[in-house]
Amino acid sequence: MNKVFDLAFIIEKAVLIGGIITVSLLIAMYSTWAERKVAGFMQDRLGPNRAGWGGLLQPLADGLKLFMKEEIIPNASNKTLFILGPALAMLTAMMTSAVIPWGGKIEVFGRTVDLQIADINIGILYIFGVVSMGVYGIMIGGWASNNKFSLLAALRGASQMISYELAMGLAIIALLMITGSLSLKTIVEQQSTGWWNFFLQPVGFLIFMVCAFAECNRTPFDLPEAENELNFGYHQEYSSMKLGFYLFAEYINMFISSALMATLYFGGYDIPFVNDANLGANIGINALAAIQGITLFLKVAFFIFFFMWVRWTIPRFRYDQLMNLGWKVLIPLALLNMLVTGAVILWLGH
Repeated sequence: MNKVFDLAFIIEKAVLIGGIITVSLLIAMYSTWAERKVAGFMQDRLGPNRAGWGGLLQPLADGLKLFMKEEIIPNASNKTLFILGPALAMLTAMMTSAVIPWGGKIEVFGRTVDLQIADINIGILYIFGVVSMGVYGIMIGGWASNNKFSLLAALRGASQMISYELAMGLAIIALLMITGSLSLKTIVEQQSTGWWNFFLQPVGFLIFMVCAFAECNRTPFDLPEAENELNFGYHQEYSSMKLGFYLFAEYINMFISSALMATLYFGGYDIPFVNDANLGANIGINALAAIQGITLFLKVAFFIFFFMWVRWTIPRFRYDQLMNLGWKVLIPLALLNMLVTGAVILWLGH
């Protein structure tokens, strides 16, 4: 039967989409708890410890608080765009997960299912396209608020994201010269049979990681939310779950960026020092997929911890330092990395 009308195929994808969205939201919720725990550890204090054992119910309490708070829409705001801003930020944050391979294959009711929503041959271009749309969530929210502080913060955020997307794209070009594919599934499979891309592109990974910090508006690049200069930033006028959407989008972006770094440079779901095919033959395809998924999430957890570690270690940049780093350091370095990569490929090819 044609897959367009294959009901089992549609159910399979719907379940996969629902599962990934649920996991993303849960990780975003508990990233707030983990962030405060990491901050407490680094500052020699306890962090959340009242709501539930070890504060594990604190995210639920925070979510309930956001749901119960009064919905406020400023009289002078553009009400339609004011609501659209956080919705767009949340939508673009979730859409990037569609092309990330979360594991190998599983067998369910006689069907072989890929643990990837869509294996498109331009997966990286899709991610860059969706990430580029994320700037509209910030810009629309800041402009629709009719607040000068929100607008200034939104302009900062837009210029920051555009600047660092250039260096990130150039770093990815060098990676594509090695892999020869835009499909994330193919990139993971290539790494499982050879070296992880981190060892082939360490400079490219460093550039990509710095740009990921800037894209996620994380310290030391959290200028759009610089409290000492712009009060509360681009979402100053937001309350209740509209504010919650912006905060959730930031943590989901951090989760997806971590998954993307693990996929592109650290083998994705590849189990280190293990031949996945031989292991699958011994324990079964479903057990192998479970171990692969756990492996990917452990890599993602490390990067999320690294995001938090940096936040509570390095002070915020000034805005001129932020732009100088992007345009005068990272973009030239990414160009040089791309040229050196091309030269090495040509040299090895002769």
